[in-house]
Amino acid sequence: MHASTVTLSLRNRAKMSALWYPLLSPCLPRLYRLSPRAIALARLVLFGVILLIAGLPVSDALAATAQQSSTGNRREAAVKKKKAIARKPSKTPHGKTAAKSASRKRASSPRAKAPSARKAGKPARQAKAAAKRPPAAAQRKMTPKKATAAAVAAGAAGAAGAAGAAGAAGSAKTAQASPTQVSTDAKPKLLARCGFTPASRKHLFSRAVYIVDETTNTPLFAHNADQVRPIASLSKLMTAVVWLDNGPAMRAPLTVTKADLDTLKYTHSRLAVGSTLSRADMLHISLMASENRAAAALSRDYPGGRPAFISAMNAKARALNMPNTRFVNSTGLSPRNVSTARELAHLVRASNGYQLIRRYSIDHQQRVRTGKGQLQYVNTNRLVRYGKVSASVQKTGFINESGHNMVMRVMVHERRPVIVTMLGSDTPEGSRLDGVRIAHWLSCSLP
Repeated sequence: MHASTVTLSLRNRAKMSALWYPLLSPCLPRLYRLSPRAIALARLVLFGVILLIAGLPVSDALAATAQQSSTGNRREAAVKKKKAIARKPSKTPHGKTAAKSASRKRASSPRAKAPSARKAGKPARQAKAAAKRPPAAAQRKMTPKKATAAAVAAGAAGAAGAAGAAGAAGSAKTAQASPTQVSTDAKPKLLARCGFTPASRKHLFSRAVYIVDETTNTPLFAHNADQVRPIASLSKLMTAVVWLDNGPAMRAPLTVTKADLDTLKYTHSRLAVGSTLSRADMLHISLMASENRAAAALSRDYPGGRPAFISAMNAKARALNMPNTRFVNSTGLSPRNVSTARELAHLVRASNGYQLIRRYSIDHQQRVRTGKGQLQYVNTNRLVRYGKVSASVQKTGFINESGHNMVMRVMVHERRPVIVTMLGSDTPEGSRLDGVRIAHWLSCSLP
């Protein structure tokens, strides 16, 4: 029973194979002795051979098509190259000689001379006729008085043209001979292409800004420049000016006492009571690191004491034409130390005249000996400390009432001084970003 079933299945498979593979139908009896797995494997192999044979013409056709397209592209490129070469004028000496000889022959022939003369004379006659008669529309609209004035102007213009032709030729030769010179008389200004736009100005974080070119004394930008505001530690610039005007012995020691402590805002300081520094170091850390106790010690050491020092600060402000500026202490911790952005530019300009202020205010860091060890101080202005802005004088300041303030004497391209004062930023980062933005305006706009 089992054997007969197997025989029937083999016969059925042979019939199906005969249908699918007629070429192998004579060999089908031989396949009866093979196992079903061998027959299936043979079918797969045969199917693969058929696919391979059928795919060869297709692949050949694709290869031929690709070759034809590439050949066509190369031909088109060669034709375009030949056309481009044919369009270019010949630059060989032989070509130039032939062109010159041909032009000479055409010029020497009488037939060529006559048309050229007629063509040259025709525009001249037309121009004279046009000059003699005004346009019809102008004649209709022109009154007798206007016509007379126009005639006089035309005559004057003709005389001026005849007289100025030689002068124009001479000036053209002079312009060609002399190189182009940039005028330095023009007033500087900030340019919109450098980012100085209304939208950019609205993004300034400082509430009062004043920018002035020191060389020409030209204000470049002003925003609330005359608004009286607390200036915080910017007061220490005036402290340094008044202290140096006294001509003190800078190497003499100065000791911090309890009288130098902040009893107004009770700010902290690393400079402990009893610390002894040289006067030069006191001035140094007062300008660079805005050390409050150092500034207080300098004002206390002034002849006549602290009241005399404050009076000298206010007198110096009046001498520098700063009528809205007032000082009540040397540190700037009082909100009653006030000024304007415009007047602070006068103070920055005056401070630049002192070599020690220029040196100390832009120093990046300083280590001082206090008698109780050493203290390391860094510049409070990050733009100067990290070399983002080139400045000869700078000072920062902050109290809650004033916000974050900054003044700088920026050296544009390392040679052109521009004074920048910024008051009232809510954050130190805002003041720094304003400084970066303004420095870009200046370096891009000014020569």
